[in-house]
Amino acid sequence: MSEPQRALVIVAHPDDAEFLCAGSVARWVSEGWEVGYVLVTSGDKGSHDEKMTSERLAEIREKEQRAAAKVLGVSTCVFLGYPDGFVEDTAELRGKLVREIRRFKPDVVVTWDPYRLGHNHRDHRLTGQAALDAAYPLSRSRLYYPEHLAEGLEPHRAKEALLAGSDRANYHVDVSDFFPKKMKALRCHKSQLGRYPFSEVRKRVRQRMAEVGKEAGFKLAEAFHRLEWR
Repeated sequence: MSEPQRALVIVAHPDDAEFLCAGSVARWVSEGWEVGYVLVTSGDKGSHDEKMTSERLAEIREKEQRAAAKVLGVSTCVFLGYPDGFVEDTAELRGKLVREIRRFKPDVVVTWDPYRLGHNHRDHRLTGQAALDAAYPLSRSRLYYPEHLAEGLEPHRAKEALLAGSDRANYHVDVSDFFPKKMKALRCHKSQLGRYPFSEVRKRVRQRMAEVGKEAGFKLAEAFHRLEWR
């Protein structure tokens, strides 16, 4: 991937992308890529505040996500509005993801690895599965979701997928120079990280990225399982 591409990051919750791939996104944008975000939920259950409502939290977290996306240079940020914790791999969700893929026309789709063993949040798992199915084969044929043609959206063939949060990584991105931007983007998610000393968050994220980087011979890295499609 030596030339600029288009990447669509499809995740379940606000802050997923920043933890998983913000360094890669910052690097890609610096190299001339266009990157877009699609979030299946707005993270409306992610609070222990007894006075918080789901509606208010969704507003807060969408605002935080847009701020983080702006830090990284992400061109578009779409929220599908499904309830946090209740994502289902349905024909409706797959159709909405197909629409966004046909609209954005990515070369690369970045999403959660749905096949990860052990702890795997159901929203992450089902978002990854729906995103993969939407990218291949559904978005490729006009016979799937033909109503999109009336919207001017033609079938689209993404070239590959990068599965984040994988326990079988085979592709690493050197993000040694983009750690500060990743942390600046993460810092936007105050509703989730505000109760922790940010210095500790920074330390833990850096340690993990150093461990991943060591596997590939980089100072700091983010890892994915890479799938290529023809």
